[in-house]
Amino acid sequence: MTDPESSRTPYVPIGGAHPWRRFVAIGDSFTEGIGDPDPASPGAHRGWADRVAEVLSQQVADFAYANLAVRGKLIAQILATQIEPAVALRPDLISICAGGNDVIRPGSDPDLIADQLDDAVSRLSSTGAAVLIFTGIDTGFTPVLRPFRGKVAIYNENVRAIADRYDCVVADQWALKSVQDSRFFADDRLHFNPLGHHEVARMALRALNVSNVLQPMQPDPAPVRTWREARAEDLGWAREHLVPWVLRRIHHQSSGDLITAKRPDASPMQLPDTQ
Repeated sequence: MTDPESSRTPYVPIGGAHPWRRFVAIGDSFTEGIGDPDPASPGAHRGWADRVAEVLSQQVADFAYANLAVRGKLIAQILATQIEPAVALRPDLISICAGGNDVIRPGSDPDLIADQLDDAVSRLSSTGAAVLIFTGIDTGFTPVLRPFRGKVAIYNENVRAIADRYDCVVADQWALKSVQDSRFFADDRLHFNPLGHHEVARMALRALNVSNVLQPMQPDPAPVRTWREARAEDLGWAREHLVPWVLRRIHHQSSGDLITAKRPDASPMQLPDTQ
Protein backbone atom coordinates (compact mmCIF):
# COMPACT_ATOMS: atom_id res chain seq x y z
CA MET A 1 0.00 0.00 0.00
CA THR A 2 1.32 3.46 -0.93
CA ASP A 3 2.29 5.72 1.93
CA PRO A 4 -0.01 8.78 1.56
CA GLU A 5 2.78 11.04 2.74
CA SER A 6 5.06 9.86 -0.09
CA SER A 7 2.53 10.94 -2.74
CA ARG A 8 2.22 14.49 -1.52
CA THR A 9 3.36 17.33 -3.74
CA PRO A 10 6.57 18.63 -2.13
CA TYR A 11 6.53 22.37 -1.52
CA VAL A 12 8.93 22.82 1.40
CA PRO A 13 12.44 23.44 0.06
CA ILE A 14 15.07 21.26 1.72
CA GLY A 15 17.71 23.97 2.00
CA GLY A 16 18.75 26.29 -0.78
CA ALA A 17 16.46 27.40 -3.57
CA HIS A 18 12.80 26.54 -4.01
CA PRO A 19 11.89 23.70 -6.42
CA TRP A 20 9.73 25.56 -8.98
CA ARG A 21 10.52 26.69 -12.50
CA ARG A 22 7.10 27.73 -13.84
CA PHE A 23 4.48 29.63 -11.85
CA VAL A 24 0.98 30.34 -13.19
CA ALA A 25 -1.48 32.54 -11.28
CA ILE A 26 -5.24 32.47 -11.95
CA GLY A 27 -8.15 34.37 -10.45
CA ASP A 28 -9.75 37.81 -10.45
CA SER A 29 -8.72 41.40 -9.63
CA PHE A 30 -6.87 40.35 -6.47
CA THR A 31 -4.43 38.24 -8.48
CA GLU A 32 -4.35 40.60 -11.46
CA GLY A 33 -3.00 43.17 -9.00
CA ILE A 34 -5.67 45.87 -9.10
CA GLY A 35 -4.84 48.64 -6.65
CA ASP A 36 -1.09 48.25 -7.15
CA PRO A 37 -0.13 50.35 -10.21
CA ASP A 38 3.02 49.25 -12.01
CA PRO A 39 5.34 52.30 -12.16
CA ALA A 40 7.25 50.73 -15.07
CA SER A 41 4.13 50.38 -17.23
CA PRO A 42 1.45 53.11 -17.12
CA GLY A 43 -2.04 51.65 -16.82
CA ALA A 44 -0.74 48.22 -15.79
CA HIS A 45 -0.81 46.59 -12.38
CA ARG A 46 1.79 44.73 -10.36
CA GLY A 47 0.20 42.95 -7.39
CA TRP A 48 1.13 40.21 -4.95
CA ALA A 49 1.60 37.52 -7.63
CA ASP A 50 4.13 39.59 -9.57
CA ARG A 51 5.95 40.28 -6.31
CA VAL A 52 6.07 36.58 -5.47
CA ALA A 53 7.27 35.74 -8.98
CA GLU A 54 10.04 38.33 -8.66
CA VAL A 55 11.34 36.58 -5.55
CA LEU A 56 11.03 33.10 -7.05
CA SER A 57 12.82 34.16 -10.23
CA GLN A 58 15.88 35.31 -8.31
CA GLN A 59 16.52 31.89 -6.77
CA VAL A 60 16.51 29.55 -9.78
CA ALA A 61 17.50 29.63 -13.43
CA ASP A 62 14.99 29.34 -16.28
CA PHE A 63 12.08 30.58 -14.16
CA ALA A 64 8.91 31.64 -16.02
CA TYR A 65 5.67 33.22 -14.84
CA ALA A 66 2.19 33.68 -16.32
CA ASN A 67 -0.77 35.55 -14.84
CA LEU A 68 -4.17 34.71 -16.35
CA ALA A 69 -6.27 36.58 -13.76
CA VAL A 70 -8.83 39.13 -14.94
CA ARG A 71 -10.69 41.61 -12.76
CA GLY A 72 -14.38 41.14 -12.05
CA LYS A 73 -14.53 37.45 -12.92
CA LEU A 74 -16.89 35.10 -11.12
CA ILE A 75 -15.69 31.63 -10.24
CA ALA A 76 -17.63 29.99 -13.10
CA GLN A 77 -15.92 32.34 -15.56
CA ILE A 78 -12.52 31.54 -14.07
CA LEU A 79 -13.20 27.83 -14.45
CA ALA A 80 -14.38 28.29 -18.03
CA THR A 81 -11.57 30.54 -19.27
CA GLN A 82 -8.48 30.08 -17.09
CA ILE A 83 -8.17 26.49 -15.83
CA GLU A 84 -7.32 24.73 -19.09
CA PRO A 85 -5.05 27.52 -20.39
CA ALA A 86 -3.21 27.35 -17.06
CA VAL A 87 -2.82 23.58 -17.31
CA ALA A 88 -1.62 23.93 -20.92
CA LEU A 89 1.30 26.07 -19.71
CA ARG A 90 2.53 23.04 -17.72
CA PRO A 91 3.32 24.86 -14.45
CA ASP A 92 4.83 23.19 -11.42
CA LEU A 93 3.32 25.88 -9.15
CA ILE A 94 -0.22 27.22 -9.57
CA SER A 95 -2.03 29.80 -7.44
CA ILE A 96 -5.80 30.15 -7.37
CA CYS A 97 -7.91 32.69 -5.56
CA ALA A 98 -11.50 32.61 -6.81
CA GLY A 99 -15.01 33.04 -5.47
CA GLY A 100 -14.63 36.40 -3.77
CA ASN A 101 -16.78 38.22 -6.30
CA ASP A 102 -19.44 35.52 -5.91
CA VAL A 103 -19.43 35.61 -2.10
CA ILE A 104 -20.19 39.34 -1.94
CA ARG A 105 -23.15 39.03 -4.30
CA PRO A 106 -26.54 39.15 -2.54
CA GLY A 107 -28.14 35.75 -2.17
CA SER A 108 -25.05 33.74 -3.09
CA ASP A 109 -24.34 30.47 -1.26
CA PRO A 110 -20.72 30.02 -0.09
CA ASP A 111 -21.12 26.22 -0.04
CA LEU A 112 -22.19 26.13 -3.70
CA ILE A 113 -19.36 28.49 -4.64
CA ALA A 114 -16.95 26.15 -2.86
CA ASP A 115 -18.25 23.21 -4.89
CA GLN A 116 -17.05 25.03 -8.00
CA LEU A 117 -13.71 25.77 -6.37
CA ASP A 118 -13.36 22.07 -5.58
CA ASP A 119 -13.81 21.25 -9.27
CA ALA A 120 -11.10 23.76 -10.20
CA VAL A 121 -8.60 22.58 -7.61
CA SER A 122 -9.24 18.94 -8.51
CA ARG A 123 -8.27 19.69 -12.11
CA LEU A 124 -5.22 21.74 -11.16
CA SER A 125 -4.03 19.24 -8.59
CA SER A 126 -4.29 16.38 -11.09
CA THR A 127 -1.37 17.90 -13.03
CA GLY A 128 1.04 17.19 -10.18
CA ALA A 129 1.77 20.89 -9.68
CA ALA A 130 1.87 22.41 -6.22
CA VAL A 131 -1.33 24.43 -5.70
CA LEU A 132 -1.39 27.61 -3.62
CA ILE A 133 -4.94 28.45 -2.50
CA PHE A 134 -6.17 31.56 -0.68
CA THR A 135 -8.70 32.15 2.04
CA GLY A 136 -10.60 35.44 2.06
CA ILE A 137 -9.68 38.33 4.29
CA ASP A 138 -11.50 38.95 7.58
CA THR A 139 -13.74 41.85 6.58
CA GLY A 140 -14.84 42.77 10.10
CA PHE A 141 -12.68 45.91 10.13
CA THR A 142 -14.33 47.61 7.13
CA PRO A 143 -17.91 48.93 7.05
CA VAL A 144 -18.07 48.34 3.28
CA LEU A 145 -17.50 44.57 3.52
CA ARG A 146 -18.43 43.81 7.14
CA PRO A 147 -21.91 42.52 6.19
CA PHE A 148 -20.26 39.67 4.25
CA ARG A 149 -18.00 38.53 7.10
CA GLY A 150 -20.10 35.47 7.97
CA LYS A 151 -20.27 34.29 4.36
CA VAL A 152 -16.52 34.76 3.95
CA ALA A 153 -15.90 32.72 7.10
CA ILE A 154 -18.08 29.85 5.81
CA TYR A 155 -16.35 29.97 2.44
CA ASN A 156 -12.96 29.90 4.14
CA GLU A 157 -13.83 26.73 6.02
CA ASN A 158 -14.67 25.15 2.69
CA VAL A 159 -11.39 26.43 1.23
CA ARG A 160 -9.43 24.81 4.05
CA ALA A 161 -11.29 21.52 3.56
CA ILE A 162 -10.50 21.61 -0.17
CA ALA A 163 -6.86 22.38 0.58
CA ASP A 164 -6.68 19.38 2.89
CA ARG A 165 -8.39 17.14 0.34
CA TYR A 166 -5.93 18.00 -2.45
CA ASP A 167 -2.89 18.79 -0.33
CA CYS A 168 -2.74 22.46 -1.29
CA VAL A 169 -0.61 25.13 0.32
CA VAL A 170 -2.90 27.59 2.13
CA ALA A 171 -2.20 31.32 1.99
CA ASP A 172 -4.38 32.41 4.89
CA GLN A 173 -5.54 36.00 4.38
CA TRP A 174 -8.07 35.66 7.21
CA ALA A 175 -5.17 35.33 9.65
CA LEU A 176 -3.19 38.20 8.11
CA LYS A 177 -4.07 40.79 10.72
CA SER A 178 -1.59 43.40 9.48
CA VAL A 179 -3.72 44.24 6.43
CA GLN A 180 -6.97 44.58 8.35
CA ASP A 181 -6.46 48.32 8.21
CA SER A 182 -7.88 50.80 5.69
CA ARG A 183 -4.37 52.16 5.06
CA PHE A 184 -3.52 48.93 3.20
CA PHE A 185 -6.40 49.46 0.75
CA ALA A 186 -6.80 51.50 -2.42
CA ASP A 187 -9.23 54.38 -2.74
CA ASP A 188 -12.00 52.01 -3.85
CA ARG A 189 -11.91 50.40 -0.36
CA LEU A 190 -12.10 46.97 -2.00
CA HIS A 191 -8.65 46.23 -3.41
CA PHE A 192 -5.29 46.26 -1.71
CA ASN A 193 -2.93 49.14 -2.42
CA PRO A 194 0.84 48.52 -2.96
CA LEU A 195 1.38 48.06 0.79
CA GLY A 196 -1.39 45.49 0.98
CA HIS A 197 -0.16 43.53 -2.04
CA HIS A 198 3.36 43.58 -0.59
CA GLU A 199 2.14 42.11 2.70
CA VAL A 200 0.13 39.42 0.88
CA ALA A 201 3.25 38.53 -1.12
CA ARG A 202 5.23 38.15 2.09
CA MET A 203 2.50 35.93 3.53
CA ALA A 204 2.34 33.78 0.38
CA LEU A 205 6.11 33.29 0.42
CA ARG A 206 5.91 32.25 4.07
CA ALA A 207 3.21 29.73 3.19
CA LEU A 208 5.48 28.34 0.47
CA ASN A 209 8.44 28.37 2.86
CA VAL A 210 10.50 30.41 0.42
CA SER A 211 13.25 32.51 1.97
CA ASN A 212 13.22 36.17 0.97
CA VAL A 213 14.36 39.60 2.06
CA LEU A 214 11.02 41.40 1.80
CA GLN A 215 10.46 43.53 4.87
CA PRO A 216 7.18 44.71 6.43
CA MET A 217 5.96 48.03 5.08
CA GLN A 218 4.47 50.53 7.51
CA PRO A 219 1.69 52.85 6.31
CA ASP A 220 1.66 56.53 7.10
CA PRO A 221 -0.40 57.56 10.14
CA ALA A 222 -4.10 57.81 9.39
CA PRO A 223 -5.10 61.41 8.70
CA VAL A 224 -7.28 63.12 11.27
CA ARG A 225 -10.59 64.19 9.73
CA THR A 226 -13.59 66.03 11.05
CA TRP A 227 -17.00 64.36 10.84
CA ARG A 228 -17.88 66.63 7.90
CA GLU A 229 -14.66 65.76 6.05
CA ALA A 230 -15.20 62.03 6.60
CA ARG A 231 -18.76 62.19 5.27
CA ALA A 232 -17.62 64.18 2.23
CA GLU A 233 -15.01 61.50 1.58
CA ASP A 234 -17.69 58.80 1.89
CA LEU A 235 -19.87 60.60 -0.64
CA GLY A 236 -16.94 60.92 -3.02
CA TRP A 237 -16.21 57.20 -2.69
CA ALA A 238 -19.85 56.29 -3.33
CA ARG A 239 -20.01 58.51 -6.42
CA GLU A 240 -16.71 57.25 -7.90
CA HIS A 241 -16.77 53.57 -6.93
CA LEU A 242 -20.05 52.33 -5.43
CA VAL A 243 -22.49 53.74 -7.99
CA PRO A 244 -20.55 52.39 -11.01
CA TRP A 245 -20.37 48.97 -9.32
CA VAL A 246 -24.15 48.95 -8.75
CA LEU A 247 -24.82 50.04 -12.33
CA ARG A 248 -22.63 47.24 -13.68
CA ARG A 249 -24.61 44.73 -11.59
CA ILE A 250 -27.92 46.12 -12.94
CA HIS A 251 -26.71 45.86 -16.54
CA HIS A 252 -25.02 42.48 -15.98
CA GLN A 253 -21.64 43.96 -16.85
CA SER A 254 -18.20 43.33 -15.38
CA SER A 255 -15.16 45.54 -15.00
CA GLY A 256 -13.23 42.80 -16.81
CA ASP A 257 -15.49 42.43 -19.85
CA LEU A 258 -12.98 44.04 -22.23
CA ILE A 259 -9.85 43.01 -20.34
CA THR A 260 -7.47 40.20 -21.29
CA ALA A 261 -4.85 38.48 -19.14
CA LYS A 262 -1.78 40.63 -18.57
CA ARG A 263 0.67 37.70 -18.87
CA PRO A 264 -1.02 34.97 -20.93
CA ASP A 265 2.27 33.18 -21.64
CA ALA A 266 4.91 31.98 -19.20
CA SER A 267 7.94 34.22 -19.57
CA PRO A 268 10.95 35.36 -17.50
CA MET A 269 10.43 38.10 -14.95
CA GLN A 270 11.83 41.58 -15.48
CA LEU A 271 12.74 42.75 -12.00
CA PRO A 272 11.68 46.25 -10.95
CA ASP A 273 14.11 48.84 -9.66
CA THR A 274 12.61 48.43 -6.19
CA GLN A 275 10.89 45.55 -4.39
